[in-house]
Amino acid sequence: MSQPNATFALPAHVADFLADPNRFATLATTDPDGAPRQAVIWFTFEADGRITINSREGRRWPANLRRDPRCSLTIADAADQYRFVGLTGRVVDVIDDQEIARADIVAMARCHYPEEADAGEAFLTQQRVSFRVEITACHDHLSD
Repeated sequence: MSQPNATFALPAHVADFLADPNRFATLATTDPDGAPRQAVIWFTFEADGRITINSREGRRWPANLRRDPRCSLTIADAADQYRFVGLTGRVVDVIDDQEIARADIVAMARCHYPEEADAGEAFLTQQRVSFRVEITACHDHLSD
């Protein structure tokens, strides 16, 4: 595992915004031909300041991140889409261990659907992968 990025610290108001567990992110990666690829995903903001994202294996964006760890994310406020955070980062850990990857996606499902007792159970039979993303830059449009 790599060490946290000691040169970049998120502003407190951005960290507070990202800690809200019921947000979606738009992830941007780069296809092999250099074309941009975007996907709307769930994420978790970790206590160490990293972002965890997760996917079912076989999708293009996880293959892109395995090939090129650079990415960007945009997280908008669901109540006001003009309030958002833009992040630039890079994958520092790829988690292929199925116990960990499946636990990550189940935890995300339970954040988004807390009223469903079996939220995320369907993911337990899927081949999953998690990525830990170190944030290297951010900009925000959170204040009026």
